[in-house]
Amino acid sequence: MPRSESSGLTRREFIKVAGVGALAAGVAPELLFVRHGAAASRELKILVWSHFVPRFDKEWYDGYAAGWGRANGVAVTVDHINLAEIPARTASEIAAGGGHDLIEWISPPSQFEPAVHDLTDVVRDAEKRFGKMHPLCSRSSFNPNTKKFYAFCPGWTIDPGNYRKSLWEKAGKPGGPVTWEDLVVYGGKIKREQGIQLGIGLSQELDSNMAGRALLWSFDSAIQDARENVVLDNPKTIEAVSYMARLFKESMVPEVFSWTAVSNNQALIAGRATYILNSISAYRSAQKEVPEIARDIYFTPALKGPRGTGWNSEHVIYEYVVPKYSRNLDIAKKFLLDLVANYDQAMYHSELYNSPAFFDAPIPKGDRGYKAVPGAKRLRDLHNAWFGDDPFALPGEATGKLAVLKDAERWSTNMGHPGPANPAEGEIFSTFVIPNMLASAAQGMRPDEAVKQAATQARAIFAKWRGKRLVGGRT
Repeated sequence: MPRSESSGLTRREFIKVAGVGALAAGVAPELLFVRHGAAASRELKILVWSHFVPRFDKEWYDGYAAGWGRANGVAVTVDHINLAEIPARTASEIAAGGGHDLIEWISPPSQFEPAVHDLTDVVRDAEKRFGKMHPLCSRSSFNPNTKKFYAFCPGWTIDPGNYRKSLWEKAGKPGGPVTWEDLVVYGGKIKREQGIQLGIGLSQELDSNMAGRALLWSFDSAIQDARENVVLDNPKTIEAVSYMARLFKESMVPEVFSWTAVSNNQALIAGRATYILNSISAYRSAQKEVPEIARDIYFTPALKGPRGTGWNSEHVIYEYVVPKYSRNLDIAKKFLLDLVANYDQAMYHSELYNSPAFFDAPIPKGDRGYKAVPGAKRLRDLHNAWFGDDPFALPGEATGKLAVLKDAERWSTNMGHPGPANPAEGEIFSTFVIPNMLASAAQGMRPDEAVKQAATQARAIFAKWRGKRLVGGRT
């Protein structure tokens, strides 16, 4: 099996770790980059996933990238693909030794560290200009063993619970669920009495991966500890897996075993889900497609486990990598820095789906394409103001519905919690070890046996990456 010159890994290894699986009309906001005026003589090819909020790509990102290219004498090409195709596409381009200069992931692509450029200098430059990167984002892009930033993270997405208030009111819980046990007690009651299920996936896709980790953490367990030792096989994991089997029996239906990343959104919008664990994109879609459902959607922070712990994973972590085959590294770095400088527009045009990695970044002066917020000087000011008074709320819709997301930093964490998002965690994520474990128990396997199988897989994956000196710990 030939090896990629830039990565040191075989093509087969890359495929394995990848897993199976113009600006708004009438708006001409100022962009914060220097116009060089030279004709385009350089190029930058960018591969990004198709955003869950369509207007972000159509009304902002593509136009922003094109404008940035004109201002900097760079021929910019932006290609969009389905998020599920990003891992395999990254692997194939790296194996071929050519392709896009910038590739955007929505989860830490740590397993590709050997094949991508170290972006530590970009992070340091960004922190000098915009303040410290949020710890959630740095833990999702920095390898403490190699001391490298294998990716650059300009932003992330909050992952709250979305629930139908009217359904929970009828069940006697008008404020929605607070604990995981509420999903069994009240979610089960809603299913029995109102015929509507819960929408937590148990399949090989993004949201099932995120929900499974939130469950483990809230039950005081994890895949690894802070020192990168595998700790999955323990009584608290068995407790969490046993809970999921009970939750499925009481509150869900078999379709969750074959869901894709959009299935829970679709179920909520169609009125077939009482609660989902997802970003606000489903709510935004409902506002446009089924306003009466949108008016009934409210939000919860991370649900608490049996001992009061409550953690959710970030829903999306924007991770840009620059493969070692790229000949446009300096251009790619400048694009990333300028993207952070204009992240107020990314927040707005994503309809608050995007939250910043650099909360202290200043808001550029001039027309920014949105109604100015009095007194707002930094991105955190916009974040708090917009989540307190949603600029995209429907007429007559209840105010303050997004206020619960203001402090999402307190209950959101990175994929490898309580450790870093290392290459082993990346491979476990992309091969769906956790949702497979939970689905096996929900389908009848003994919880302790499901945990044992998953832990065996996890230890083998950690051992492999530990052998490459990319992961710490001993077990």
